[in-house]
Amino acid sequence: LPQLGSILLCALLLAASLVKAAPSADEVTYLPGLAKQPSFRQYSGYLHVGQNKHLHYWFVEAQSNPESSPLVLWLNGGPGCSSMTGLLTEHGPFTIQPDGTTLQYNDYSWNKIANMLYLESPAGVGFSYSDDKNYATNDTEVAHNNYLALKEFLRLFPEYGQNSLFLTGESYAGIYIPTLAEWVMQDASINLKGLAVGNGLSSYEINDNSLVYFSYYHGLLGTRLWTDLQNFCCSQGKCNFHKNPNLNCTLRMEEMIQIVEESGLNIYNLYAPCAGGVPGVYRPPGGKFPPLSQSLLQTLAAKKGLHLEPPCTNSTASSLYLNAPQVLKALHISPEAPKWSICSSEVNHNYNRLYMTMNDQYLKLLGTKKYRILVYNGDID
Repeated sequence: LPQLGSILLCALLLAASLVKAAPSADEVTYLPGLAKQPSFRQYSGYLHVGQNKHLHYWFVEAQSNPESSPLVLWLNGGPGCSSMTGLLTEHGPFTIQPDGTTLQYNDYSWNKIANMLYLESPAGVGFSYSDDKNYATNDTEVAHNNYLALKEFLRLFPEYGQNSLFLTGESYAGIYIPTLAEWVMQDASINLKGLAVGNGLSSYEINDNSLVYFSYYHGLLGTRLWTDLQNFCCSQGKCNFHKNPNLNCTLRMEEMIQIVEESGLNIYNLYAPCAGGVPGVYRPPGGKFPPLSQSLLQTLAAKKGLHLEPPCTNSTASSLYLNAPQVLKALHISPEAPKWSICSSEVNHNYNRLYMTMNDQYLKLLGTKKYRILVYNGDID
C-alpha cells in the first residue's frame, strides 16, 4: 500500500506538471519601462516552424481566470507588418509612450478578458527570422506556417489546449485569418470557436470599388471628377472601378487615387491628424500579384514602389523601445533576429499574393454553422 501511494503521488505530480507546462525559459519576469510589474504572467520567445523558421511570439495571460478565459491569436497585416504594433499601440496590456522608454497600462486591453497571443508572421517580420534568410513567401505557405506555429504554441502551453480559440487580426489579416482557419477547422484537437477581422482585405474588387464611394461621400472628390467616374466607369446602373477596360475610367481612377494617397489625410482616421502628413507620405505596399489579376490600385502601387511606414503612423517610440538592449534581453530575442521595424520591405516586396477574394473560405466556415465570425470596418477609414 505505501508503494501504491507513492505511485499515485507521482502520477498526480506528473499530471499537475502537464496541466501547467508553460516554458519557464520564455517567461518575462521583468519588463523595462513599467512603473510596476504586472500581476499576470507573460511569455516571449520563439515558435519553431519547419526546419528553419523561427516566429517570435509574445503571450500575455488574461488578467483574471486565465485557465478558463479564451485564447486569442492576433495578427497584424501588411503583408510584412509586425503584431507588436497591435500589442504596444492598439489593444495590448501596455501602451508605448512617445519617449520610447515608458510603458503605461492600457485600460482597454483585450487581456482583461482573454489570453492574448501576438505572433510576428511570416519569418522576416519583426523579430521573426529564417536560418537561410530567405523571406520570399506566399499566402498558402504563410497559412500553413501560422497553423504550425499555433500547434507549437499549444504543445508548449498544453494548459490552453481546451480553451476556446479565436483567430483575429486586421488589414492583410483579412487573408491571413480565413486561410489559417481553413487549417485549424480540420484539426479536431483545437477548440476553434470563431474569428474576427477588422478593416480586413477580403476582396480586392470590393476594396477597390468601395474606395471610390468612400472618397466621394467623405468629400474628397469634386463634382467634376465624380461625374466623370460615373460616366466612364459605370453602365446600366453598375460601376466597375476595379478592372475597367475603358482608358478614360483608368485615367480618372489614377486621379482619384492620387487624391487619396497624396493628400496627407489620415487613411486610418480621416478626421484625425496625420503623423508626417505631407504629400507623398504613403506608398501602397508592393508585392507580387498573380498575372492578369492586377487591379488598377495594385498596378499603381507597383509603379510607385514601396514605403515601409504605414501612412500617418509614427513607429519611432516602438522602434526605440523594442530595439533597446534591456528589452531584447527581457523578451529573449535571438541575436539572429533582424532589428525590429514596424514593417519589413523585404517580406512585403517578395510576397506572392495568391488570393483575390476570401469568398470560398468564408463560405466553408459559415457552412459548418459552428463558428462565430465578426468582420468589422470603420466608417472613417
